[in-house]
Amino acid sequence: MRGIKKYYILFLGYTPIFLYVSGFKLIFLIIMALIMKLFKKKYLLVSVLLVLIDPVLSASSGTKVDSGATAWMLTSTALVLLMIPGLAMFYGGLVRTKNVLGTIMHSFVAMGIISVLWVIIGYSMCFGGNILGGLTGWSKDYLFLNGIDNNIMDAGIPEYVFSMFQGKFAIITPALIAGAFAERVSFKAYCFFIALWSIFVYNPLCHWVWSSEGFLFNLGARGAIDFAGGTVVHISAGVSGLVAAIYLGSRRGYPIQVIRPNNMVITMLGAGLLWVGWFGFNAGSSISSGLSTAQALTATQVAAASGALSWIIIESFHHEGKATALGFASGILAGLVAVTPAAGVVQPYGAMILGILASLACYMSIQLKNKLGYDDSLDAFGIHGVGGITGALFLTFFIRKSWMAEAAAASDGVWRVWDQLGVQALAVLIAIAFAGVMTLLIIWLLDKTIKFRSTCSDEMAGLDRAYHGERGYGMLNPS
Repeated sequence: MRGIKKYYILFLGYTPIFLYVSGFKLIFLIIMALIMKLFKKKYLLVSVLLVLIDPVLSASSGTKVDSGATAWMLTSTALVLLMIPGLAMFYGGLVRTKNVLGTIMHSFVAMGIISVLWVIIGYSMCFGGNILGGLTGWSKDYLFLNGIDNNIMDAGIPEYVFSMFQGKFAIITPALIAGAFAERVSFKAYCFFIALWSIFVYNPLCHWVWSSEGFLFNLGARGAIDFAGGTVVHISAGVSGLVAAIYLGSRRGYPIQVIRPNNMVITMLGAGLLWVGWFGFNAGSSISSGLSTAQALTATQVAAASGALSWIIIESFHHEGKATALGFASGILAGLVAVTPAAGVVQPYGAMILGILASLACYMSIQLKNKLGYDDSLDAFGIHGVGGITGALFLTFFIRKSWMAEAAAASDGVWRVWDQLGVQALAVLIAIAFAGVMTLLIIWLLDKTIKFRSTCSDEMAGLDRAYHGERGYGMLNPS
């Protein structure tokens, strides 16, 4: 009987405490009243202590965590990270056999370098308050992420999750640039380049567009529209890639020598991973799990599909009616890039048209590249730069009426399509000019100090052997 009584008392003691901590305070008070009646003042001390620590318990939680939104943002963060191995496979399959590991390493090393920089200063520069007249951001609380340990954002997600989600964008953007100068850059110089480019190009541009204090975020009635990275990611990477490709010159033998992909299977698998990951890229940028998430996800799917189909239809007129795998993959990316800035503001028909327009524009850009003779090796500018510009500008004609109505209300009742087009055009021009000039300065500095381009002997041997001492395949590839 004593044992039974002991467990009975423990049950009565711990049950109300559990209810209190779990948030059922009314039930707790009722049970405590009954217990106090039975055992007099025996549990009065527990009651008083819990009432005293209640403010501490409440303060530690802050804003209530939205478990649904947090779960989706965690998933989106993983999906965007998945895009980086996807990009590595896409690019890796398009180069020659002797350069496949070196090209893949361009994407993977970005995951290491940019992740560390993001935690130390990147998040602070992007989402801190304005400094230097709004040129960039800064907050000492974001240095090493020290000040966000207990922060829950208004959206109901821990700020750590938002920081890590945004960090994946910072990783993939400089990795995209590598496609423009594939097969001809020093690995050491590349590592310094992406570090400097992240600090002096990506971070300020991200602050201007996505920080609540950024001047492009506040431009016009409701800011320049860039839902998930049309200007911040694709235009900046594409333009920077073009500048780098022209500065470095062509690969040895290009364009006289035909340079064929080493493995289109890897490239197609990479394109597939990019398509899947892009749902996190775009739909995750809603920073929620609701209607806007569904809208962005739908627009992403529609634009990718229409872009892929449009590309193989266009090229069928130039390839004896044949639909190439590379063309289909290129169309996927063109559609995805174009819808990236627009995913949160356009309906499915608008996303479909953007996919078609982007495929046409990107295809024409690549044809023009072949005529002009510059060596944008894997069409970083042809796909990301041109596709990003197309999406950022033409989204204006497909914006939801509800968005335009809110913009009109914010600008004394009048806000037209042409007004927003002017805002979009200005944002695009600023992104092009800033990324282009800063990239040129960074490459010039590196080239004068540690030499950016690989030597002729290293190019002949291949990046895999010259910089990594390994081979991607157990075979040799002619130069």
